[in-house]
Amino acid sequence: MFSPEWKWFIEFTDPTQAHMHGVKRYIYSGKTAYQNVEIIETVFFGRCLILDGKIQSSEYDEHIYHESLIHPAMIMHPEPREVVVLGGGEGGALREILKHPSVAELLMVDIDREVVSLCEKYLPEWNGGAFKDPRTELLFMDARKYMENNHRRWDVIVIDITEPLDDSTAYMLFTREFYQLLTQRLKKNGVIALQAGNLNPRLLQCHSAIYNTLKQVFCHVDSYGAFIPSYDTIWGFLFASHEVRAGDFFQETVDNVIAKREIADLKYYDGLTHIHIFTLPRNLRILRSREKRIIEDQNPLFTI
Repeated sequence: MFSPEWKWFIEFTDPTQAHMHGVKRYIYSGKTAYQNVEIIETVFFGRCLILDGKIQSSEYDEHIYHESLIHPAMIMHPEPREVVVLGGGEGGALREILKHPSVAELLMVDIDREVVSLCEKYLPEWNGGAFKDPRTELLFMDARKYMENNHRRWDVIVIDITEPLDDSTAYMLFTREFYQLLTQRLKKNGVIALQAGNLNPRLLQCHSAIYNTLKQVFCHVDSYGAFIPSYDTIWGFLFASHEVRAGDFFQETVDNVIAKREIADLKYYDGLTHIHIFTLPRNLRILRSREKRIIEDQNPLFTI
């Protein structure tokens, strides 16, 4: 029941649709050189990180988002040793990557040092000590410029940034030209994972355009999605590779890899979950096929 006693955070998903969250207290509110930042404590989901008016992660369910983003790609690589995360502010992606014992070097390239510092101060559980792990290196700069100027090759590339729907430079990490660059930065059997927008059928254009763009570059591209309660929707992710096929990984295969790597603290992801999240319903597959746009450096996807 609606209570006028609460303060309310309202997140718009469309000009005619919004989600309301009862707020217990505001922990931080400010603006960095790149974005507006809020950290609030909600009644329903606990602490939340909000960037430019959109919830990025919540205390209650950030593990669903981060396990879904990270573990399918890490599991489907035979031995991920060198991993780079483009974006990744809160550190949850790093935390999950470091659960894989083969990881020797982990680089996070995020443009906004202040957001990372705020998350480390107010949301330390998100990174779980990953920022201080000796295998981790943090680099604060434009991720595209880093990939253009550094020819190092990686086993796994993770893109964990906001979706390309406004006039920020974030869209430059979703373009055909950028994905072509990433093919030159992958080792043999290298894989890519990225968050890829809402899977609500009425809001699928962004995910579909990113999918189409990846298909221009990679041999194997698969959509998958997980329901994130604080987003109140199934959220989309994409997996891409030249050599590795998601369809070759079954429940038993995934569970065997998890057991072999002795990863014992997963809350959401396992073999059965893997099969579930990669099984996109027919209506979404049909809608995805209708979207023909390709995101390019000179042809961004600013509005849907």
